[in-house]
Order: sequence, then structure tokens, then C-alpha cells
Amino acid sequence: MRSPNILLTGTPGVGKTTLGKELSSRTGLTYINVGDLAKEGNLYEGYDEEYDCPILDEDRVVDELEDKMSDGGVIVDYHGCEFFPERWFNIVFVLRTDNSLLYQRLESRGYKEKKLQDNIQCEIFQTIYEEAAESYQKDIVHQLPSNTPEDLEQNIEQITQWIQQWLKDNN
Repeated sequence: MRSPNILLTGTPGVGKTTLGKELSSRTGLTYINVGDLAKEGNLYEGYDEEYDCPILDEDRVVDELEDKMSDGGVIVDYHGCEFFPERWFNIVFVLRTDNSLLYQRLESRGYKEKKLQDNIQCEIFQTIYEEAAESYQKDIVHQLPSNTPEDLEQNIEQITQWIQQWLKDNN
């Protein structure tokens, strides 16, 4: 039985990992956090001193994921989305968080001021949503609020229902 591939994207701190792990646990789909995958496989092409983080080697990440994605049944979690092949995903969810809440989340992670401000601006200007809308067919890109535990539960329910319908329609 075929299963869908799902992309969870959004600014760092919006709750992609929490949602992805819980969805995986409830649906049996495979959860892949691209940041963890990159760390485990050392899939980097350098280090960004200004933002104090490694620079992802996108080509190597795509190569690493290709077989898993063609099998289906994968939830991918990453804050960028434009470098993934369009054919990989059946649906894309862009998580959105209120700026004041996002600021607190990023501050608690120890983000330096420039990185923190740039990520808040990214959320304000809907940068990730626009990337997703430009990279994938508009009808598969959806925004979800991610501010409260209730939002999390509602998102899990909505995505789970979508998965069940996809399975009925495609198997």
C-alpha cells in the first residue's frame, strides 16, 4: 500500500519537529528531521560564522533522501523547502506562529540577536510560505497556525484526516 510524502516547513521555532514526531507516532509514517539527517551524515559544505551554524549541502541531502522519498510514507521536517524536488511531496504544510511567541521560543534556544531578528522577519514577511508557494503547486501548499497545544492537536487531527483520505483515494 502506497503512502503519501508530507513536507512540514516554516521558520525555525514554529513547531515542525513536535508536530512531525507526533504525526509519525500516530500514523506510522517515517519522520525525518533534515537537520538531524545532515548532522548524522555530516552533509555540510561549510560553516556560517555570522549565524553560528553549519551550511547545509543541499545536493547531498537530496541524494541521501532520494530512495526513502520514492518509497513514500515520509514526513520531512525542514525550515527550507525550495531545494527539494517538487515530485517528492503530495502535500506541504507551512506552520505559522505569532511573532511574540516565536521570539520567546527562539530566545529560549539561545539564538543570537541577529539570527533571532532575521528569523522573526522571515515569519513576518511569510518568506517560507512564499518559497513553498513558488516551489510547489499552490493547491498542495497549506498554512497552519502553530501557537498553542490546541493548535498542535487540531493540526494533527487535520493532517491525519488528510492522510486517511489520501490512502483511500490512492490505493
